[in-house]
This record gives sequence, C-alpha cells and structure tokens, in this order.
Amino acid sequence: MRRLILPVLLATALALTGCGDSEPATRGAGPDAGSDAGSDADLDLPVDGADAVRPACPFTAEQVTGIVGQQLDDKGNCSFGDGIALLTVTTASRVAGEMTYDYQRQQADQIYQSVTDLGVGDKSYLAVKDIEAEAVVINGAGSFTVTLSSFQRLGAEPDGYAQAMRKLADALPN
Repeated sequence: MRRLILPVLLATALALTGCGDSEPATRGAGPDAGSDAGSDADLDLPVDGADAVRPACPFTAEQVTGIVGQQLDDKGNCSFGDGIALLTVTTASRVAGEMTYDYQRQQADQIYQSVTDLGVGDKSYLAVKDIEAEAVVINGAGSFTVTLSSFQRLGAEPDGYAQAMRKLADALPN
C-alpha cells in the first residue's frame, strides 16, 4: 500500500502544476472558472496563491550557453541542446515541489554516484554521476529540477558537472 502513496502524490502534484504545458499553470481558468469545483480547496491543501503557481522557464538559450560554456539551442519546453548534450529544466509550483522533494531525493540516491545538499533556496540537492547531473531547488519562486546530460567537456573536467550545476542553481529566480 505504501508503494502506491508516492505515485498518487506525484500524480496529484503534476495535476496541480499543469506539468507538460509550456505556459504557467493558472488558477481559475477553464470551464469551471466561476466555481470552486476542482480547486485546491477541494483537496484540503494549504495553498498560498503565490506558492501554487508554476514558474515559467527561467532561462533562454543564450543564458544557458553562457553558463555551461557550450553553444546550446532552444529545443522548446525549457529544453536546450546541441544534438548530443542536453539541459532540461522542469518547473513546478512550490507546493508541488514540496510534495515530491523527498521522493525525488530518494530516487537520486539510487541513481547517482553522489547526492549532496546544494545549499540554495529553501530545499535543494545536487546529484552527479559520470555523464549526468540533476539539481532540485525549491525557493520562493517555485520548484526547479535541472538536468544536464552528455556534456563531454563537463564529464572530462574534475567536478565539471557539479560546477556547472552550481552556476545554474545560482542563476535561478528566487
């Protein structure tokens, strides 16, 4: 039964944030805009309006190119790449990020070689392995999951992925 709780929480969080859309989730939009039907109040979640909004993509292709030191093109949906290397940012509301943070960190512990506290925002971690890194940051602006993969130059440098991720985390909106 316990194994079913986390997927249900994750599905709820994704539904609340409008994950998959290219636009930020907005409350009150859609056919039930004039009623409370389908609102967060139905779920008894303590939601402050600002904490329930999914932030827009925090970067442009020019910004990530400057941060990682490699030309990246905008591939859409907050994904940037050069045909091999890929940088993706998944945004969620602060509420959704809080709901899934412990589960994400648990998964990172199983997948990555090292997982450490990043020390940015209210909650954050940095996970690194030889050809990939993931950072999750929850702060006042929302929740951000940043993934870097297949960057040959970063993998060849000692601590290359970690350094690039720290720069990206520092550049996130607060």
